[in-house]
Amino acid sequence: MDICLPAGEASQLGVYRAFVDNYGVAMETAEKCCQANAQFAEISENLRARSNKDAKDQTTKNSLETLLYKPVDRVTRSTLVLHDLLKHTPCSHPDHPLLQDALRISQNFLSSINEEITPRRQSMTVKKGEHRQLLKDSFMVELVEGARKLRHVFLFTDLLLCTKLKKQSGGKTQQYDCKWYIPLTDLSFQTVDESEAAPNIPLVLDEELEAMKIKISQIKSDIQREKRANKGSKAIERLKKKLSEQESLLLLMSPSMAFRVHSRNGKSYTFLISSDYERAEWRENIREQQKKCFKSFSLTSVELQMLTNSCVKLQTVHCIPLTINKEDDESPGLCGFLNVIVHSATGFKQSSNLYCTLEVDSFGYFVNKAKTRVYRDTAEPNWNEEFEIELEGSQTLRILCYEKCYNKTKIAKEDGETTDRIMGKGQVQLDPQALQDRDWQRTVIAMNGIEVKLSVKFTSREFSLKRMPSRKQTGVFGVKIAVVTKRERSKVPYIVRQCVEEIERRGMEEVGIYRVSGVATDIQALKAAFDVNNKDVSVMMSEMDVNAIAGTLKLYFRELPEPLFTDEFYPNFAEGIALSDPVAKESCMLNLLLSLPEANLLTFLFLLDHLKRVAEKETVNKMSLHNLATVFGPTLLRPSEKESKLPANPSQPISMTDSWSLEVMSQVQVLLYFLQLEAIPAPDSKRQSILFSTEV
Repeated sequence: MDICLPAGEASQLGVYRAFVDNYGVAMETAEKCCQANAQFAEISENLRARSNKDAKDQTTKNSLETLLYKPVDRVTRSTLVLHDLLKHTPCSHPDHPLLQDALRISQNFLSSINEEITPRRQSMTVKKGEHRQLLKDSFMVELVEGARKLRHVFLFTDLLLCTKLKKQSGGKTQQYDCKWYIPLTDLSFQTVDESEAAPNIPLVLDEELEAMKIKISQIKSDIQREKRANKGSKAIERLKKKLSEQESLLLLMSPSMAFRVHSRNGKSYTFLISSDYERAEWRENIREQQKKCFKSFSLTSVELQMLTNSCVKLQTVHCIPLTINKEDDESPGLCGFLNVIVHSATGFKQSSNLYCTLEVDSFGYFVNKAKTRVYRDTAEPNWNEEFEIELEGSQTLRILCYEKCYNKTKIAKEDGETTDRIMGKGQVQLDPQALQDRDWQRTVIAMNGIEVKLSVKFTSREFSLKRMPSRKQTGVFGVKIAVVTKRERSKVPYIVRQCVEEIERRGMEEVGIYRVSGVATDIQALKAAFDVNNKDVSVMMSEMDVNAIAGTLKLYFRELPEPLFTDEFYPNFAEGIALSDPVAKESCMLNLLLSLPEANLLTFLFLLDHLKRVAEKETVNKMSLHNLATVFGPTLLRPSEKESKLPANPSQPISMTDSWSLEVMSQVQVLLYFLQLEAIPAPDSKRQSILFSTEV
């Protein structure tokens, strides 16, 4: 093993110290010269240097800053080499202690210079030798005259800059166009009263977003097929281009939460963000920096051009968060069910009404998945609530802690959103290796002096999709629907009727009904009560959060030993929904539906009528027909294990599969088809008996 170069270099790191000590002065001098002389600036961005000593005629183009940073970069790369060498060197090898010493020396040196080097590379010199430092940047969607535009937004120490990335052509370097900027002293966040004339957010139908997801999953599946077939790289590149276009479109169209900024000159700008977490993060960073800004200013056209040019080298987010930009060995995320127990929180300075929400990422953006109850008048809430969250290629779990504001005049409504105040926020990465053993894992998330205690447990698709018949046939969960209705002498199971009745009594206007998770312990309590035919179950339901009742109904259908649409007819429904001729499709789908066993058909018609009534309140509960189909489609159609088309891959038990994604989307489309039909010509006598008969 040849370790002379990295190890020898580590022993000579003192030679670099003089260079590093002068690095800041050298960079500042170079920047001043660039500002003073346009020709120098042009030359400093296009310096030619030999790529290696063997290729005498080959040169590469570098900026002066890049060349000045190369000596430090060499140490960084050598440290990485040492790290890899050490990882693959047995402890018994004579070189092992030498590599350990070399790595320790290199790491110590890098730690000592990082504080001196990094800030310089994230700042630019402005007047009087001051430095304008980049604090945060990300891709965001701006609403411009009703149209969505992708922007790269930069927060500097004294201003907010909104830019558009120019299209690259012919090997040209990346460039930005400035769309607008606001000095932080002139920036404010709009309240409802001020933003009455603010633009309405254009509605993007859930069906459109779902169609994009289907295309994305199909293209990913095609790419994998081409790779397995060892087809030419041109075909794969064409597919990757299509994938990039579809993912970019989805990220552009999916955000719907307004984030508005206002300038003292009277102009307002609206961004669309996918989660409250991100919006709060931008607000916090801007407000914190505003405390250090005291005077307004304006930039000349030259200064603005220099600032925009600097964004290319200062940016920390280099590409849109697309699958296409991920490395092949990056985790595709988790797909299955994540159980989360929100235990308690400490660190609040005074008593208040507190609750938490949970968000996870899916297809590149975040979605709110669960909400605890409000724990009133306390500084140490003990929720101890468990939630089951479905994951679709997710990599991050976010938690936000709010103070519930019952006095609506207490806090001005920013962006026309909730008056509740965010007290803290944090996140945890969902590590596939750590979660693979399916045991509970406790963690503490620190946020602004507050600590929230959580437990998490993951169940992969491989295990969560199994329909397991109950060993106890006297209950209702895990028992065939025909057995239950025969025992009860009813057309529709008692549990279905009771849950629907309670939801229609007080849950029709609940935001996210059926989508937001109920407390798992409440759901399990209701499950146990229904299984033993507890006569007090209706009293229990009246005292529980309505989301727990919705969760119990979903769990009942999910735990049926055979899906409501049956294993026998499932392949036929999947084929029928794929038909392109609308007349043939309607004939096929209705014939299949009316071929279901009587108990299955009548229960489905009862549920279908209920879901349509829920969707009628969409303006209040935010649950469209498509949202309801997304929630119930896989629950009602997913076949039992022996019929499932899921690929078995024991070496990757918790990675998302695009074939699974396409199958789920087909299940959603089947249910959506029936929800959208104005009338199903089932025998009227059957439907009337379901809705009005006391026998039910």
